[in-house]
Amino acid sequence: MAMGRLILRMQTTVTELPESRAKIEVAIEPDVVAKRMERAGKQLAGEMKLPGFRKGKVPPELVIQRLGREAVLEQAIRDSLPEWYEQALVESGLPTVGDPKLDVSDLPGEGEELVFSIEVGVRPQATLGEYRGLEVPRTDAEVPEDAIAEELERLREGFGSLNPVERPAADGDVVVIDFEGTIDGETFEGSTGSDFTVELGSEGLLPEFQAGLAGKSAGDDATIDVTFPDDHQPDELAGKQATFAVTVKEVREKELPDLDDEFAQSASEFDTLEELRAEIRTRMSGMLESRAETEFREAAVDAAADLATVDIPHDLVHARAHELWDRFERTLSAQGIDPQAYAQMQGKDRHDLIDEGEESAAKTLRREATLAAVAEAESIEPSDDDLIDALGPGDGKDSPEKILKRLRETGRDALLREEVRMRKAAELIAEQAKPIPKSQADAREAIWTPDKDPEEGEPGAEETAGKPDELWTPGR
Repeated sequence: MAMGRLILRMQTTVTELPESRAKIEVAIEPDVVAKRMERAGKQLAGEMKLPGFRKGKVPPELVIQRLGREAVLEQAIRDSLPEWYEQALVESGLPTVGDPKLDVSDLPGEGEELVFSIEVGVRPQATLGEYRGLEVPRTDAEVPEDAIAEELERLREGFGSLNPVERPAADGDVVVIDFEGTIDGETFEGSTGSDFTVELGSEGLLPEFQAGLAGKSAGDDATIDVTFPDDHQPDELAGKQATFAVTVKEVREKELPDLDDEFAQSASEFDTLEELRAEIRTRMSGMLESRAETEFREAAVDAAADLATVDIPHDLVHARAHELWDRFERTLSAQGIDPQAYAQMQGKDRHDLIDEGEESAAKTLRREATLAAVAEAESIEPSDDDLIDALGPGDGKDSPEKILKRLRETGRDALLREEVRMRKAAELIAEQAKPIPKSQADAREAIWTPDKDPEEGEPGAEETAGKPDELWTPGR
């Protein structure tokens, strides 16, 4: 409830700036500032010792007297600014992009309000073109026969066995080896191993090892010279040359079960191979249909965005690329992957990857601007039921209804409402779109595209001459 009271004690004024930026001026009322100073004084008191007072029991007013009002006020502002900044953004209702520039120019005197400003990038505005009834390519969800064959082969691999053989190793065999590697005569981390299995012909096997082990039999020794790739991990081995002394202990041949009814019974709950094949087809068809629907909806939004006019400053594009990379870094970390190591594996640094993400960032901003404009043009306003549906089953403790109530109390329901508005705008565009075969769309693209006008003298040149603003659009 304290946050709810804070909303009433904050005044925000929004001023639009050029280049898709905005300035938010914030005023915090004097009594709120005084209470935050008192809280800061109590925190500082915990670190002070004054004669006659136990540690941590010094009254806040004595702390202020001892340290000075300005020092305590600065501490109070440092402690409160993150909360005030976040609340100011919620109050403003702006769809922000990138990091803000915060300016707290003057400290308020006693009994005065605190004034600070935030300058931040905002989502650009779009001037809509056509967005209803667009012809959009849709991929055929038919399952290729070779995809079913590949899945059956994967199942066979899982039920296969490895049997020792007395013959030279060939592609597809698994070779059991002991090895010791050296660089300039010295072993290195990970350079020795026993009973190590290597599959000949497998992806990722260094070509020198492939050549050095092919044709070897159990009991054979081999000396294999290896040059590690420039992107090899760990970095200290990248590009270096090593020599491995290898002993082949065993050659094992893969034996896969026959594709018959007996295999189907052991690999699944089905009695026949045809029933298993039909189940694979049904499962893959569902996956392809779901993917095709998702791609169709995205393509419909992209088609509408391509027909809209959106001015996106480069600074905004770079800021969004930064946000997208930060989000991806958090995903990597959640999966136990070091983002810096990931970047190194790509042979790039963080700044390179952010720069490379600018094209995707620009596309994302164009989509968002178009969806916001469609939501405005169609007067899309989510109902409470829409918001509750978007929240899903809740967080395990509270129902979605209670979560929505809590969001409203803190003013954060606006973020959810905007997200649902954009989603419903995308659904409107996709539902109004007319699916056409992808081959038909590709043929049209090959014949003419907006950035490829006929040269003078080519068929169609006289039809487009003098009409620079008339572009072919789907459905026209």
